[in-house]
Amino acid sequence: MPPMSVLIKPSSGNCNLRCKYCFYYDTMSKRLNPSFGFMTEDTLEYVIKNVLAFAQGECSIAYQGGEPTLIGLEFYKKSIELQDKYNVNHVKIYNSIQTNGYNCDKSWAEFFVQNHFLVGLSLDGIQKVHNLYRVNTKGEGSFYKVMESIKLFKKHGVQFNILSVVNGKSALSLEHNYEFYKRHKLKFLQFIACLDPIGEEPGKLEYSLTPELYGEFLIKLFNLWYKDLLNGEQPYIRQFENYIAILLGSHPESCDMRGTCGKQYVVEADGSVYPCDFYVLEQYCLGNFRENSAVEIDEARKKMGFIEQSYTHHVKCKVCKYYFVCRSGCKRNRQTEEPYQQYFCKSYQMFFDACLPKMMEIAMNIQKN
Repeated sequence: MPPMSVLIKPSSGNCNLRCKYCFYYDTMSKRLNPSFGFMTEDTLEYVIKNVLAFAQGECSIAYQGGEPTLIGLEFYKKSIELQDKYNVNHVKIYNSIQTNGYNCDKSWAEFFVQNHFLVGLSLDGIQKVHNLYRVNTKGEGSFYKVMESIKLFKKHGVQFNILSVVNGKSALSLEHNYEFYKRHKLKFLQFIACLDPIGEEPGKLEYSLTPELYGEFLIKLFNLWYKDLLNGEQPYIRQFENYIAILLGSHPESCDMRGTCGKQYVVEADGSVYPCDFYVLEQYCLGNFRENSAVEIDEARKKMGFIEQSYTHHVKCKVCKYYFVCRSGCKRNRQTEEPYQQYFCKSYQMFFDACLPKMMEIAMNIQKN
């Protein structure tokens, strides 16, 4: 087996925020059982035991939600105990968690450091941008809570990066957000395009990110990053690093940039397993780690043809001059009806028209050195 990638949702879709663009709230609204509650330690043991019996070499275990910290710190301490107990193949385990930072305190920070967790912290930019959609149950903005967590993580030496959702409003404030990140010395950044509700026509909601706007955003972001690169002070931006890796002949780390789905195990709180975080719906369920082994899960995945479906790219993509670097993007953003193209196709055409020459220049300089 190759390295194994597992995403566990210990709190299911339960969250202490009510982010207006949350794709998982949309997912929950479209399934018979909206929430699976909180994962029991018994179920966690089934998951860890099954995963580590199958993994070889490396195993990545990520915790996400909803808000994964709602289940409490003891759950994660138990997870570490179970990893030690069931690591029969002596694989290297990488733990990570994606959080809104609302519950994080000194005890969480110390745990993350002691157990080498990589923490993804959600922050959409400056206060007025972040608070526009990322609000708590009372409708109050969460900006100051996130900033408190950043201060806490820096104080205790937590390894963390910033995850920003690029929506129709935040894209317009890129320059302010970028300078804000620089001012606060936030060096590891990931920008994720906002998703419209699954199965609905995109681009119709207040927060929707249109292809034109996303293309402009990518160009502006790259130019800001490139300017800092020339001065030796650029942040790590995952998307640009992946593009340059492609130009250097390497495989990008993220499946959306490979253009084909990877073998993932997304585990809901009841132990049920799905092929992707964007498709945690009944019709995509592959089994349950309380009853099925990883081998059986993979057999169900192959029978469903989930990964194989992502191999089919539109003919216009295959003849596009940027196909070698774009690769049709994420399956979730490919339209299910005519013309069956990547929704952000225009975005990437705009971006590569403007920025690919500079990326190729960077790649050539790396090769020379």
